[in-house]
Amino acid sequence: MSMATYDYIIIGAGASGLLLANALGNDSFFSEKSILLLDKDLDKPNDRTWCFWEKGKGEFDPILHKTWDHILVADDTYSKRMPIYPYSYKMIRAENFYQTYRTKINSHDNITFLEGNVVRIEERDNEIIVAADSHTYIGKKVFNSIFDYKPLLQQKKYPVLQQHFIGWFIKCDKPVFDSQQATFMDFSIPQKGNTRFMYVLPFSETEALVEYTLFSKNLLPTQEYEEAIKDYLKDNLDCHHYQILEKEKGNIPMSCYNFNIHNSKNLLHIGVAGGWAKPSSGYTFMRTHQKTKNLIPFLKENRPLNTFFKKDRFWFYDLLLLDILFRNNKKGRLIFGQLFKNRTPQKIFAFLDEKSTIWQDLSIIMACPKKEFVQAFIRRIFLI
Repeated sequence: MSMATYDYIIIGAGASGLLLANALGNDSFFSEKSILLLDKDLDKPNDRTWCFWEKGKGEFDPILHKTWDHILVADDTYSKRMPIYPYSYKMIRAENFYQTYRTKINSHDNITFLEGNVVRIEERDNEIIVAADSHTYIGKKVFNSIFDYKPLLQQKKYPVLQQHFIGWFIKCDKPVFDSQQATFMDFSIPQKGNTRFMYVLPFSETEALVEYTLFSKNLLPTQEYEEAIKDYLKDNLDCHHYQILEKEKGNIPMSCYNFNIHNSKNLLHIGVAGGWAKPSSGYTFMRTHQKTKNLIPFLKENRPLNTFFKKDRFWFYDLLLLDILFRNNKKGRLIFGQLFKNRTPQKIFAFLDEKSTIWQDLSIIMACPKKEFVQAFIRRIFLI
């Protein structure tokens, strides 16, 4: 049986796969390269939302669902509404993204988009065998976005938390929301020994996405998330009568685990599977966009794919935070609460985007509880 050979195979047509395929298609350097995009479901549902902050206009603006120019952060002692200019907080719904980027990719003659459930990836000399249910393909370079939690959970060197949530798109029978304000983190709810907060994205005064979110080791029964949303609507927003229009749920790994050990010279894991989610916050979409932009010039140099990943000081900052939350999961409210009390969102966003100077980093770190970070630093220095 002959197997079709491609210069590049991208496994998975989620955010990372579509962004990479489109970036390759848009660059004339790759116009003679054959590219295969494989996904088990060519008709993905409207299964998620992506949010990010950005200064001014951006290339995703045509597909944005909503933007906000203020955020609210609250804990059990304070509530603070903050302007975020020159940033905006932006939201994309999956259906708009999938539809737009599939159309873009279909316009590139050198990209083939096929349905296939990948069951095996095998390295052989200078090529990689990608076996799907009914066909097998050969790739000279392969980019895999299929995430497997197991290797993270089987190691002990790096703590693994999960950012897990259930959200309801609701419509209240009266105005209760500030449509210009995204509730970024509301820690005023019972913490129950974890880091738990409500995340609210209003689309109008009566409609919003309301999510119950945790940074913790273990998932909860569905009912517990939903009861928390009901309590918040009733007790915090005085919304007693509402329709649930849609529901969403998600789970993002929060870990400084060395994902690069699963890469090789011809295989690179991308997106969440490549450790592209920000370990300390779970934000993935803009990070994936930025990593993709960095990957394109890297590919032109034809260097081994496992040299793409680089550890830096931000990786270490994230590791310290995760060490603290893993040892004492309820500390999140204290850390994030103090941070937003003492520093502007603009400075925090620049830090989380990893665009701050070392002096700005120190300013952010000094705004956090000192004892916890000093202890975590000392423990980690002796562990590494």
